[in-house]
Amino acid sequence: MKHLISLHHLKIEDIENILNLSEKLKKQQKEGTSHQILSGKTLGMIFSKSSTRTRVSFETGMYQLGGYPLFLSSSDIQLGRGESIYDTAQVLSRYIDGIMIRTFKHSDVEELAKYGSIPVINGLTDLMHPCQILADLFTIYEYKKTLKGLKLAYVGDGNNIANSLLHGCAKTGMDVYIASPKDYQCDEKIVSEAKEDAKVSGSKVVLTDDPVEAVANADVVYTDTWISMGQESEKNERIKIFMPYQINANLFSKAKEDAIFLHCLPAYRGYEVTEDIIDGPNSVIFDEAENRLHVQKAIMALLMDNKK
Repeated sequence: MKHLISLHHLKIEDIENILNLSEKLKKQQKEGTSHQILSGKTLGMIFSKSSTRTRVSFETGMYQLGGYPLFLSSSDIQLGRGESIYDTAQVLSRYIDGIMIRTFKHSDVEELAKYGSIPVINGLTDLMHPCQILADLFTIYEYKKTLKGLKLAYVGDGNNIANSLLHGCAKTGMDVYIASPKDYQCDEKIVSEAKEDAKVSGSKVVLTDDPVEAVANADVVYTDTWISMGQESEKNERIKIFMPYQINANLFSKAKEDAIFLHCLPAYRGYEVTEDIIDGPNSVIFDEAENRLHVQKAIMALLMDNKK
């Protein structure tokens, strides 16, 4: 594993290594055990899109690993303001030990990895969000003690979260059902990739416009905001289209009794999910949010530790 661009590009062994190290680092952190794995290393964190969880978890995680997190906003660097990605990748490779980028175009992440000589981590693009889904898989494993054979239902917009869930579930042998309105379904190429992975792992990949079909007998129910960054002008139209896809008590009751509820946050109560579900006993959203820290520490350690 040289980079983390997409979960489709990882081997199942890579995902297992990330989850196993996440578990170890989380245990050590809770015990107060120091793990200065990346002492003397610097992670450049490029943010073209603002964030709460991504910035705080990567910055804190790098500090806990003994390294230095360097925040770079779009106003701090020349990327996107005339300097090519090729030049940026070449220069940063001479200064720092790894790059995490949260941006709009997925091709920006791919080009940084192609032209640089240091590890690149996809912190989010409009197409994918692999770090979030690895944290989700870790959270599911903590609660269910397995991944293979479980059913995950995602209800809502076929966005970057849904795309990466397709990759992550198919790789790990989870059945994944995505329920979205017909004009808001997942990227066709990613669906095809997930179905390839599902053939290997023995899982199912099902796309539907029926939320009840998706949630029926699910072990995990997942949703995300209907209005992602940059879609604010579509808010009123999207609310009308997606309201039948709201996770509420009636829909959640179709899942298994011990089903857990996930949301990558930020959440908008009363829209994609009702308060009784997101703040109810089946919700594990804050464990899920915390696990971004532990999983991303594992990713950075596996990519940037030259002594391993």
